[in-house]
Amino acid sequence: MTEFTKYLTSAGLSRREFMGRAIAAGLTISAASTLFANTAVAAEPKKGGHLKLGLQGGAATDSLDPAKSLSQITFVTGRNWGDMLVESDPLTGLPVPALAESWSPSADASVWTFKIRKGVQFHDGKELTIDDVIKTLQRHTDEKSESGALGVMKSIKEIKEDGGDLVLTLTEGNADLPLLLTDYHLIIQPGGGIDKPDAAIGTGPYKLVSFEPGVRATFEKNPNDWRSDRGYVDSIEIISMNDATARIAALSSGQVHYINRVDPKTVDLLKRAPTVEILSTSGRGHYVFIMHANTAPFDNNDLRLALKYAMDRETMVEKILGGYGKVGNDFPINETYALFPEGIEQRAYDPDKAAFHFKKSGHDGSVLLRTSDVAFPGAVDAAVLYQESAKKAGINIEVKREPGDGYWSNVWNVQPFSTSYWGGRPTQDQMYSTAYLSTADWNDTRFLRPDFDKILLEARSELDETKRKEMYRTMAMMVRDEGGLILPMFNDFVNASTTAVKGYVHDIGNDMSNGYVATRVWLES
Repeated sequence: MTEFTKYLTSAGLSRREFMGRAIAAGLTISAASTLFANTAVAAEPKKGGHLKLGLQGGAATDSLDPAKSLSQITFVTGRNWGDMLVESDPLTGLPVPALAESWSPSADASVWTFKIRKGVQFHDGKELTIDDVIKTLQRHTDEKSESGALGVMKSIKEIKEDGGDLVLTLTEGNADLPLLLTDYHLIIQPGGGIDKPDAAIGTGPYKLVSFEPGVRATFEKNPNDWRSDRGYVDSIEIISMNDATARIAALSSGQVHYINRVDPKTVDLLKRAPTVEILSTSGRGHYVFIMHANTAPFDNNDLRLALKYAMDRETMVEKILGGYGKVGNDFPINETYALFPEGIEQRAYDPDKAAFHFKKSGHDGSVLLRTSDVAFPGAVDAAVLYQESAKKAGINIEVKREPGDGYWSNVWNVQPFSTSYWGGRPTQDQMYSTAYLSTADWNDTRFLRPDFDKILLEARSELDETKRKEMYRTMAMMVRDEGGLILPMFNDFVNASTTAVKGYVHDIGNDMSNGYVATRVWLES
C-alpha cells in the first residue's frame, strides 16, 4: 500500500471526499470505489466458520423460486446461491459486471449487447451457456411465472443470441437497463429454471443444503465458485425470527451473529452489550406528507411552499427516526442514487418564510392533515410534531387520525393532504416514473406537468451522463419548488451484528448489504 492510499484509508473522509481525492490522484472510478470499500474491511478476510443470521421476514409461503421471492429471507437466500447478469457497485450504485462481463448500447440505448462470462459452472456441474441466460430472461417475461421482475422485463421486446452474445431490444431507449438487470429476481438458472424453478441451483458462492419455509435455510460453500472475493465462511444458517424481542435476545446472547430490522427505539439497549455493533445504512425509503397539487386549497403554490417551510426536518429525524435517517429536501432522490443532483440548497425550517407564503396564498383557516399509524412508523407522532412547528408560523394544521383499516384505499391517493411512505427504487427514472409522471397510477401528489414528463422521457434514453445529470437536477427542482411533496426524511436501514462479524459492506441505498451480507462477511473469534 502506498503512503497516499494509507492516508486515504485512515483519514476518515466522506465517500465524496475520498472518491474526489483518489480520482484526482489518478485512480479510476472503479479502483477508487474498490479502495474505499476496502477501508472498512482493511483486515485480511478469514475463511471458515458457521455464520448464523436471525432475520425478520420469513413465512410459511416462502418459495425458492426467485421469480416469487418476496420476503427478506428469500432475498438473502437468493443472493447466497445465485448470480445475476449485472450487480451494482456498493459505493456508487452504478452497474458492474457479474455473469455478463461487459455490455454496450446502441446510440439510442434501445439495443443492448451483453458478453456472457465463460467457464462458469452451476452447482450441478453444468457450464453456464447463453441459452441458460436467454431462457431465464424469457421466463421472467411470462406473466404465468408471477415474477416480481415482470415490470422490468415488459420493456424488453426481443431477447436473442447474436454471435454468442446476448442481445436485448427494448420498446424504447433506456440508459438504465444494466442497472435494471440487477433485480434480485433475475437469478440465472440452468435451462432458465423452467422445469425446476425452485431447485436453487445457481452459480453463487453457496449451495443450498436445506430449506424449511418460515423456519430456516442452510448452505455450504460452493467449492467451484467462479469468484474469489466472496464466500468466506464455510456454512450459513438463516433462521426466521419475526419477533423483534427474540431477535435482540438471540444477538445479545450470541445465538446468532446478525439480525435485521432493529427498531431505533431499541438501539440504546443493544448498545449496552459489549459484543454488539449497530449497522446503520442510508436508505432510499422516505416518509412523506403529500398534497394534491391540483386540488384546492393545495392548488396554490404559495400555500404549498408555506407548508414546506413550516416543517422542522431535523427535529423530525431526531424524534421519529431516533437519528437513524437523513433530512429530506422535498424531492424523492438522495445521495444513494447514481447521478444525484448536487448543489441544490437544503430547505430549512423557516417560520418567517412559511408565514410570508401563507399570507400570500390568501388561505384562511386551518389545513386538514390525515394520518394513521400504518402510514409509516411514528406517523401520528410526526403529524403532531409538524402541527407544533407550523404553529410558530401562524399556520393551524388540524390532524385527523384515520383508522389503519382502509387507509390505503380510502385516504392515500384519495384525500388531498395525508401522510405516506415510499420505498426507494433502483434508479431515478423508476422513482420519477412511478410517482411523478403525469400518467402514473401512483402519482399521489397530482404532479401533472407535461414539461416534466418531456424531460423525464428524454433523460431515460440519454447516454451522456453529464447531460442526464443536469436533466435530473431540473426535474428535482421542479418537484421541490412546485410540487405537492413534503419530504422531511429518508429512513436508514438499521441492522446489528456481533463484533465477531467483520467486513460488513454498507451497500449504498440497500438493506442487508443489498442482500449479500452472508457472502461478504467473515468471522473472527
